[in-house]
Amino acid sequence: MKLNKTLLSLLALAPLSFANAAIDVHDAYARATAPNATTSAVFATIENTSDNVRTLVKAHSQAAAVVELHDVVMDGEVMQMRQVQNIEIPANGHVMLKPGSLHIMLLDINEPLKETQTIDVELTFANGEVQVVTVPVKKVMSGMSKMNHDHH
Repeated sequence: MKLNKTLLSLLALAPLSFANAAIDVHDAYARATAPNATTSAVFATIENTSDNVRTLVKAHSQAAAVVELHDVVMDGEVMQMRQVQNIEIPANGHVMLKPGSLHIMLLDINEPLKETQTIDVELTFANGEVQVVTVPVKKVMSGMSKMNHDHH
């Protein structure tokens, strides 16, 4: 009986052990900052290769005191950045975190982010999975010019 309980526990956890393979993070980068800046942002393409919607619910990084999921929305004729509770990645689809849209906001950064360094960003999903992504820091314009070529 004890063996059956152990086996059932392992089978219940089995989907979690393989689920990280369903999320791939591509083209990630954090914006380099000016010496006095206190904020930055992380951009990336998050791809979901599973048959289920995946929901990003939290991000964390040692590089900043506060890390939030954000979106940019139009309020009349004014663009406003707003915190969102989660970011859904569609089944067999992807979400682009990019300037002027969804992104991960780094608030109260510990020190200026300089080009050529990397930071780790921990992504937590609704099912409890955590994925750590090592993100290179790039100049703002390198990310902006890439975005201008990615219009779909």
